[in-house]
This record gives sequence, C-alpha cells and structure tokens, in this order.
Amino acid sequence: MSKILIVDDLPTEVQLMRDAISKLGHAVVVATDGEQAIQMAQRENPDLILLDVVLPRMDGFQVCRKIKKDAQTSRIPIILVSSKTQESDKFWGLKQGANAYICKPFQAQELADTVAKNLH
Repeated sequence: MSKILIVDDLPTEVQLMRDAISKLGHAVVVATDGEQAIQMAQRENPDLILLDVVLPRMDGFQVCRKIKKDAQTSRIPIILVSSKTQESDKFWGLKQGANAYICKPFQAQELADTVAKNLH
C-alpha cells in the first residue's frame, strides 16, 4: 500500500480524489494549502502527490518546483490536478517538474490509472 498526499483547498475535490484512489487501497493524507503541502511532503514522505494548481498561500506550480528542488522530496511523483485546462497551463506544469497533468473535472478511472502508472 502506498501513501498519497492530496493537496486541494476544496473539500469536495479532496473527497472526489480520495474516492477515486481509495479503491486502489492506498493511504491518503491531505493538505489544504501550498505551504502545508511542502511541510507534509517532507514530514509524511508520500509515495505520490496529487496537487491542485489554484491554492491559497502558494500555487501548485510553486509547490511543485520547491518539492522537486528539495533533495529530500525530489523523487516523489507529482500529478497536477487542475481546473486550469489551457495547453499553456499543462506545458508550464510539466516544466515545473510534474510527472502528469489531469484537468478537472476528471474521470475517476483516469485519475486511478494515472496514479497507478506513476507509483514507483
């Protein structure tokens, strides 16, 4: 069983992601803003992070960049899950070090498949 950090400030989105991946048997921890996401990535050492882009205190692009530059957390795969659906958003997200980019609203199966593909 893997530990997955879900980072989103909207409880309904957290629940949708939790529901989609709980069927896979993974443990879930949750952060609700960018700064908390970085702290939890360091403290919890998750196997994968599902990261929203639009967050309080620090956006998901900044969080992704910081996690990928930190030697302690750089190996953690990050999947950006965002309502920002422009090709430029996807391009920028992947350029920050994200392993994948999923647009909201997402299909539960798409999220589950992307999580499975990115777990080491």
